[in-house]
Amino acid sequence: MPKQSPLQRPEAFATTLGAWFATHAKDYPWRRTTDPYAILVSEMMLQQTQIPTVLGRGYYTRWMERFPNVQTLAQAEEAEVLRTWEGLGYYRRARFLQQMARTVMERHGGAFPEKLEDIHALPGVGRYTAGAVMSFAYDRAAPIVDGNVARVLARLCDDATPVDSTEGQAKLWERAELLVQAAPSARAHNSALMELGQTVCRVSSPTCGQCPVQEYCLAKEPASLPVKGARATVTEVTERVFFQRTEEGVLLQQETGARRTGLWKLPALPEVEQLPAVLHKSRYTITRYRVTLWVHEAPPARKGKPLQQEKAARVIPHDDLANLPMPSPYRRALNALLAETAFRLEA
Repeated sequence: MPKQSPLQRPEAFATTLGAWFATHAKDYPWRRTTDPYAILVSEMMLQQTQIPTVLGRGYYTRWMERFPNVQTLAQAEEAEVLRTWEGLGYYRRARFLQQMARTVMERHGGAFPEKLEDIHALPGVGRYTAGAVMSFAYDRAAPIVDGNVARVLARLCDDATPVDSTEGQAKLWERAELLVQAAPSARAHNSALMELGQTVCRVSSPTCGQCPVQEYCLAKEPASLPVKGARATVTEVTERVFFQRTEEGVLLQQETGARRTGLWKLPALPEVEQLPAVLHKSRYTITRYRVTLWVHEAPPARKGKPLQQEKAARVIPHDDLANLPMPSPYRRALNALLAETAFRLEA
């Protein structure tokens, strides 16, 4: 009997997928709750961060302990919000969460909205996140399309249309809508599609023999799908900063760029004829940039003299350093420098 795509038999497909998920679902804390706020927090964290990192390093747990609801998050100081988020990167997500909490308090009386259009209108909430909250919190038939779902759907339908193209996105959302409408539980169905992509229909090594819905899969060469457009090239960037410490504390500079506004870092090294000695070197990647971070001694003009205030910079007392929000690359560099027992305070 020839295979049929899930679009031809959506109810049967949803039933088969749901039965598999009932016995193979992984246990995540956000699957133990129907609180839309808790689910939104998990979705925002998972946008740019893998599940093992979010759970294994305790980010989700710490956030929910400190900000268990929209009220506590709305009332918090931004610095504390950023410090709690520290290590996850892409700090706009943390700011969006706080803006969302304040919007819920101001426009919805503290009650999380239940309409898809109202959820979608919250700061930082896109189509996928709105659908995730609707289906996971309220069990309503809203489609979701993330990387896992896109891969599963492209293979099931044997579709080589680039998934990151306008046409590809339109197809994916249309198919996701059709399938979730046919499912007895939107919560279980959307979770199952994601789980299938994470554990069976994987990126480079799909285990098709273990797939519970292989009778609905039309892919002839599953590993070749999905097709994506040309990837952005990685740009090498050099970043030079300096470390100046006194008995009062460490000179730090507050970020002003859109990506890291409000965070603190080691001050940028001003233009000098000769680079001061290197104290620390590390590398990190952010979006399409691979950054080499060089930490130098303070420039000669600053040694042994009163600190010259850089733009948006001030001396942070040693006792306050741990509570200051700081990008992870700078936190690691600062901790390494402070831990060096051979480094003496500047005169």
